[in-house]
Amino acid sequence: MRVPTRTETSQSRNFISSSTNPYLNLAVEEYLLETVKPNQLILYLWQNERTVVIGKNQNAWKECRFQELEADGGHLARRLSGGGAVFHDLGNLNFTFLIPSSDYDLSKQMSVILEAVRSLGIDAQKSGRNDVTVDGKKFSGNAFCQKGGNSYHHGTLMLRVDTQKVARYLNVSEKKLRSKGVSSVTSRVCNLCDFIPDLTREQMQQELLKALSHVYGLEPEAMDDQNFDTKRVMSLYSRYSSWDWLYGRKIPFTWLREDRFDWGEIQLQLNIDNGIIEDAALYSDSLDERFIERIAPCLKGCRFEPDAVLNRLLQLEELTQTQQQQLEQIASLTRQDSK
Repeated sequence: MRVPTRTETSQSRNFISSSTNPYLNLAVEEYLLETVKPNQLILYLWQNERTVVIGKNQNAWKECRFQELEADGGHLARRLSGGGAVFHDLGNLNFTFLIPSSDYDLSKQMSVILEAVRSLGIDAQKSGRNDVTVDGKKFSGNAFCQKGGNSYHHGTLMLRVDTQKVARYLNVSEKKLRSKGVSSVTSRVCNLCDFIPDLTREQMQQELLKALSHVYGLEPEAMDDQNFDTKRVMSLYSRYSSWDWLYGRKIPFTWLREDRFDWGEIQLQLNIDNGIIEDAALYSDSLDERFIERIAPCLKGCRFEPDAVLNRLLQLEELTQTQQQQLEQIASLTRQDSK
């Protein structure tokens, strides 16, 4: 894979959404990803009302308690990036950095978040693969996506989220909780208002814009959605709100395995006929969403034997050493007794 030549960001812009519709907000996010210009950085700030947002490769049926969410008038949404399921309400502020891949700098982008929160007097720290914490409790999760020559890094900022709703709507596996050393999803998260009771969304937005200006040395210019390509945004809206995108393809599986590794949780479903894998589906909260998407299709037609499965997986092109190790872990599931 060719590594883009690093250039220098010379313009920063910001857009604050006035909508709380998750499908419109995600559509705008992808539109900005498609249209960010060379040497430009966009900081997009947005909120969703009562929404469970799952990662691109997650199993919607497994991650969310639909009955409770729908009864409360909530929404299910699927984002473009990998990672796990999260709950959004108006006590949550979402941010997205959109930038050409040649200028993408995760440490610099994270510095904006850390500086903004620390400016409030809160000792924020980066933790694990994608979390930001205070006193060991998470208030921000982050995920990442690349499309064409552009990339985004987005995440949450829990200002005053209704954490009881998090527990009500999300199905979090016991393995994931044990890996975090906690007994429930609510015990490992916190709101920033726990430290600053009168914190407002507007105040947090201003601190983010000030931190962006300081870290990048560029004053962000406010964007106007009047100049957006409405037809393209609405086309993306239609996809994000469609049943096919939200729930995905279901297969009539005859074999299923689930496990959690240090890089994420997976669920592998196979439809096996006469010892041959006829169809496959792989769900995961891995942050490497493009890699995960490549796995299930390559298993079709493979013999359902551990060595055959591993050999087929290792035929995928341009694998990193880390990805090879992950494929070996996935293939090891086929050594277990089938269900």
